Amino acid sequence: MARIDLGGDKVTTYGNLPELDEKAPHFELIKSDFSIGTLEDFKGMRVIMNIFPSINTGVCANSVRNFNQKVSEMKNTTVLCISRDLPFAQHKFLKEEALGNVTNLSDFRDRNFGKDYGVEMIDGPWEGLLARAVIVLNENGHIIHSQLVPKIDDEPDYLTALKTLL
Repeated sequence: MARIDLGGDKVTTYGNLPELDEKAPHFELIKSDFSIGTLEDFKGMRVIMNIFPSINTGVCANSVRNFNQKVSEMKNTTVLCISRDLPFAQHKFLKEEALGNVTNLSDFRDRNFGKDYGVEMIDGPWEGLLARAVIVLNENGHIIHSQLVPKIDDEPDYLTALKTLL
C-alpha cells in the first residue's frame, strides 16, 4: 500500500506500483467503442501509461493534452490514458480536443487494473478511483519507469518519464 495526498488528506492505494524491470501485468480495459483493449494490442511498442482519477478534472485533462503533444514526434510510442471514466466521457474529450496520439481505456467494468497495478484508492472521498501515476514500458512490455504522483493535484513528471524513452 502507498499513501498519497488528496486535498491535504492522506489516501491509501490498494497496493504498490509494479517493480522496475518486471513485465507489466496483463490487463483488459474498455475502449471508447466498448471493445476490449489488452496489453497485447500494444506489443512491440513503447507505451506510456498515463493513469488518473477522471478525464473531467483539470489536472487529468492537462496530462492527456501534454502527453499527446509530447509524443507527437516520437516513433513507435503510444500513450494509454487510463481511468475509471465511462468510455462515453473519454471519447467525448478526445473528440472535442482533437487529440490523436493517445488512446483512452477504462477500468470501469472489472476494476482489475487498479488492483493489479496498485493504483486504486481504497479510502478517502475518491475511493474507488485510480490514483495519478505514470508507467513507461519498453517494446518488450517491461517497466522502465514508474511514478505514483505523491500529491494528486500535481501533474506527473513528464520530462523524467519521456527521458526513459530517449
